[in-house]
Amino acid sequence: MLDSDTKRRIDTCRDILVGKVPDPKSQVEQITIALIYKFMDDMDAEAEELGGDRSFFTGEFARYGWSKLMAPGLGGHEMLSLYAEAIQRMNENPGIPPLFRDIFKNAFLPYRDPETLRSFLKEINSFTYDHSERLGDAFEYLLSVLGSQGEAGQFRTPRHIIDFMVELIDPKKDETILDPACGTAGFLISSYKHILKHNTKEYREQQDREAYDEKGVPIEELPIDNPMRYSGDLLTPDDRKRLAANIVGYDISPDMVRLSLVNMYLHGFTDPHIEEYDTLTSDEKWSELADVILANPPFMSPKGGIKPHKRFSVQSKRSEVLFVDYIAEHLTPNGRAAVVVPEGIIFQSQTAYRQLREMLVKSYLVAVISLPAGVFNPYSGVKTSILVLDKRLAKQRDEVLFVKVENDGFNLGAQRRPINKNDLPEAVRSAKAFLHQGEVAERKNVLGVSREQIGGNGEWNLSGDRYGIEDTIQSDFDFVPICELGSVVSGSGFPKDMQGMTKEQYPFLKVSDMNISGNEMFIKSENNTVSEEVLKELNAKAYPAGTVIFPKIGAAIATNKKRILTKPSAFDNNVMGIVPNEGNVSSLFLYYMLQRVDLSEWASNAQPPSMRKTVVEAYKLPMPPLEVQKEIVAEIEGYQKIIDGARQVVENYQPRIPIHPDWPMVGLGEVAENLDSKRVPITKGDRKEGPYPYYGASGIVDHVDGYIFDEDLLLISEDGANLLARSTPIAFSVSGKVWVNNHAHVLRFEEMATQKFVEIYLNSIPLDSYVTGAAQPKLNQKALNSITIPLPDIDEQISVVADLEEDGRLVNCNKELIQRFEEKIKQTINRVWGETE
Repeated sequence: MLDSDTKRRIDTCRDILVGKVPDPKSQVEQITIALIYKFMDDMDAEAEELGGDRSFFTGEFARYGWSKLMAPGLGGHEMLSLYAEAIQRMNENPGIPPLFRDIFKNAFLPYRDPETLRSFLKEINSFTYDHSERLGDAFEYLLSVLGSQGEAGQFRTPRHIIDFMVELIDPKKDETILDPACGTAGFLISSYKHILKHNTKEYREQQDREAYDEKGVPIEELPIDNPMRYSGDLLTPDDRKRLAANIVGYDISPDMVRLSLVNMYLHGFTDPHIEEYDTLTSDEKWSELADVILANPPFMSPKGGIKPHKRFSVQSKRSEVLFVDYIAEHLTPNGRAAVVVPEGIIFQSQTAYRQLREMLVKSYLVAVISLPAGVFNPYSGVKTSILVLDKRLAKQRDEVLFVKVENDGFNLGAQRRPINKNDLPEAVRSAKAFLHQGEVAERKNVLGVSREQIGGNGEWNLSGDRYGIEDTIQSDFDFVPICELGSVVSGSGFPKDMQGMTKEQYPFLKVSDMNISGNEMFIKSENNTVSEEVLKELNAKAYPAGTVIFPKIGAAIATNKKRILTKPSAFDNNVMGIVPNEGNVSSLFLYYMLQRVDLSEWASNAQPPSMRKTVVEAYKLPMPPLEVQKEIVAEIEGYQKIIDGARQVVENYQPRIPIHPDWPMVGLGEVAENLDSKRVPITKGDRKEGPYPYYGASGIVDHVDGYIFDEDLLLISEDGANLLARSTPIAFSVSGKVWVNNHAHVLRFEEMATQKFVEIYLNSIPLDSYVTGAAQPKLNQKALNSITIPLPDIDEQISVVADLEEDGRLVNCNKELIQRFEEKIKQTINRVWGETE
């Protein structure tokens, strides 16, 4: 278990870095590098205490020892130079093992502030290396801050879901275990702990089982005499050697490989087997099978799709299809797997998805476990399921088990706060009863379906709802079918000739009129209008204000947008609406309750998907009395007013420098050194992926394996439509190792305050008079140098910049306020649906 003091130290490290290193992934990398640096010195000190010799900081690398770095008399800039040089050179150190050299490969310090580094290293100095489970848990907590989806569709799997999947699959000490998209190695670490637990003398399986089943205790916290860790004392030296060799992970990202290596090392793997490998496009390891495969592979495919090799059974360019195919085909004859999949795998009707499901049902699939839609918040709101594969059992079991998990012990909001509802223990019990004894538990949300029935219509649909699993929701209010709350209506054919019909009585709406990309609650546009006579000719009608409408067919369903009519309006047959019953249903309340509904649930699997009226009518919503509805709407609207006010601040704030008439005006070329001659463009085909940002006219466009600048600089757009449109800043500061192409000017300033002052000023004024070219706007170097800047003395510059940075901080507070009250609205809606904290 992670102790509070270690957690506080990690949080403090992140707080120190956040001003200079805002990206969470970069924060994790900087903390990781610093911890490993410190731990190597700890191990050297321990070796000396035991009468041995130092091995890491010897020879020319002795000058980088931690004690040298933390020496009391060392100045800030000296410390910064020594540390930056050390981490950059550490992968050349012959005294460290290949694992550590890989960790330091391409390492660099992304900022140049001595005080930030001193505070950061002081906090790192409080950590000590002792091979303890505490340290491994601390690192896993550090990895949990990776809160944004990566370019390859990666997001971290919650620890309790990992442990749940491992418990289902039950890996053994002599089995090969693989994660082909391992990320930070969470599945591999959990599998290792599971094996240690089952090979520890003190392990009491019945007590363990009861605690997990009845109390929902996380697997890693199950009680034994030593609550910190299972020793695995029943494992022989040969068992441990085999186990270390059998646990393997691949990942396409070198950054993820580095983090996995550290995570494995801190959990006792001195030589972890984590490799940088593209599972989908390389067939180098195709012949390597595994007894156990656990994975949450990337769901997102690059634009244009994957270019896979030709050995897959299912031909596709979708990453989720290919990964599941890979996992199934790489199981040994007695192999088994658990894999997280998006809903597309479950029911989409495209050929590749259907072929994959058919292959799974016929030869691999034994269970489908549906997870709540918010399990992966805040990283992703995508609905997911777990597929359980077992090559041996699939031949023996005529049925596939379907289990629906409604609560996983946490609420489904962005903060994922613990709640007292947890279906995972019951899901484990039901799944194991089926896998081990072939028994289908008589419980709600558990169902056995024959393989013949699943394949009956050729769709091989894997949605439990299709076969009879229904939601059971606990709410203070009755759930009422929509058909009892109002009329479900569809529009009519759109008039062929709308010319001149712009001032008639009734708006006639199309899907595009719903402003699908916006967040407005109400329909306000009137691109087309019709008269009463035209409605009669079309056999159509105008529906009253308060009708809630939504897309009925095609890709627009996926936007999940709902709108409310503000006046009587007609709409075409691509739109569907709900006209609430007057007197007992508030249209605003109906709208808010529908925010919990995914429109795709109401759509068919046809292409294009279309809404089914009978499905909509049968869907149940929580419905309190009208007075209570009004109270709930008033609560939500109160939150919304705060959001609207904060959004006005965020959208309208523009940093402006209050120019004093006495300030001297100087040309930009007089206060900055132009470094444009040092820029080097690299065509996309020639770029090699690496850790260093590659900048263009509007910011980072790529990451490459080298850099041409290593300092604080101001970049200014040289060309592009944004020079005139100004939708994003044209001046932006960069720090540390970067590469810049020839679409951004590069300026160096003597004072950072001047650089920030100029950056703010340039982003606040129009530059049209300096820009040439209409079709291809360009700000050439001569024009750039001629831009006049009001420039007070340095103290005034510092004061102005500090004042504007405080404004920026308050604007960011408003952004946080928006997020906070949007979450309150979700919580209010969820409360009506029966979900409590």
